[in-house]
Amino acid sequence: MPLLAVAVAGLCVLIDASPPGWRGVRRAARRGYWFGCGYFALGLYWITDAILVRAAAFWWLVPLAVPLTALGLAIFIAAPAGLSRFFPAGLARVLGFAGLFTLGELARGFVLTGFPWNLWGSAWVLPGLSGDVFIQPAAWIGVYGLTLATVLVAALPTLGPRGWAAAAAILLIWAGAGAARLDAPLPPPAPLRVALLQGNIAETMKFGQARALHIFDIYLGLTHQAAAEAGGHPLAIVWPETASPYLLETDGAARAAIAAAAGPGVPVLAGSIRFDQDGRPRNSLIVVDGPGPPAAIYDKWHLVPFGEYQPSWLPLPIEVVPGGGFSAGPGPRTVVIAGLPPFGPLICYEAIFSGRIVRGKRPDWLVNITNDAWFGDTAGPRQHLAAARLRAVEEGLPLLRAANTGISAAFTARGRPDGRLGWGRRGLLMVRLPGALPPTLYARFGLAIPALLAVLMLAAGAVSGMALGLQKS
Repeated sequence: MPLLAVAVAGLCVLIDASPPGWRGVRRAARRGYWFGCGYFALGLYWITDAILVRAAAFWWLVPLAVPLTALGLAIFIAAPAGLSRFFPAGLARVLGFAGLFTLGELARGFVLTGFPWNLWGSAWVLPGLSGDVFIQPAAWIGVYGLTLATVLVAALPTLGPRGWAAAAAILLIWAGAGAARLDAPLPPPAPLRVALLQGNIAETMKFGQARALHIFDIYLGLTHQAAAEAGGHPLAIVWPETASPYLLETDGAARAAIAAAAGPGVPVLAGSIRFDQDGRPRNSLIVVDGPGPPAAIYDKWHLVPFGEYQPSWLPLPIEVVPGGGFSAGPGPRTVVIAGLPPFGPLICYEAIFSGRIVRGKRPDWLVNITNDAWFGDTAGPRQHLAAARLRAVEEGLPLLRAANTGISAAFTARGRPDGRLGWGRRGLLMVRLPGALPPTLYARFGLAIPALLAVLMLAAGAVSGMALGLQKS
């Protein structure tokens, strides 16, 4: 957080130092571009760890993947930096840059299927009470609104003493509103216990039939342990993404083994691969509720380009994803089965798409299953966890997260931690299902709110610029 504030202020100073006219627009855009290259290269270095899992085949991508990703994403900072030069220097340009930057970040969530990773608003997911307080306004304005406020707070001090005072006032209002929301009572937790399993299986250990049985036995053992710890209370058990090495949709013996370990009446929400009617694999969450057919199936719909499928919009001379990769599901939905509060599944990085995780019937809780083992013990899993935590605040829903190697965690409907199982540990996290809040303002109107705030910021910058022009004339 301190470095981000200094860096944003430094970028604003560099934009102001560009020469007048179109030459200045180009230079500001260029400076914004290189700023973006540095930001994304540092923030996404962990992509290399995923490549090294299969280094024998993809070693040649190691020096290319992170730099090329950064070079592409930097455009979303270059454009606001350059366009902000059309606003007069001073408050008008600060307001204009904040609005333009927020619109650029919104675009980053959609262009080429979107990659809204490391949004600046997520920098407020700090440890302890301070983080709990400062993320609360996400319930009204979302992480993109927090991003806009972050740019303002960081850029205003470049205007001098009045700018410092304005930034301090924003922070005080921000903290006061967050503290007030945090202090309001929460609904009591439900009687249901939820066990989040963490097998701690390294990605390099998941290949081969002999290892498949070993992995399955680990999760069966954790499932049996969870059933014992529940002590007869209502229970649901969550396995991480692709935790089952067997195809649970069609493998009746595997489903029977899971049902026996969980006990009667205990649903198991398990990550598993399945094949659709066209023979294409799907990354799925399958609800096992007894030895019979699955009680429900949810297919991941927001797939990772070049990780889970090979997109046509950026052709490569070789096949990076064998067979074209996974097939996408139809989209977000709420899963409703007997004996379990309705839940909204989120598989892996579906949890980073703010305002696009609930469709139709509102669930009572969110379930995020993921396998961050690909990223190693790096910043990647921590960044992913921070993004998922903000979805709980935005939607006013508890979010429970099962990660293969960690970090598994439970968050209340206000995003407060309700349990955590750290990186690289094998075990289970047992929590009572936190209560849900009524739909938040952001849950009702979604991305329209930060988009409107960004447009209003542009309008305020334009008005401020015109007022400055009148004063000079």
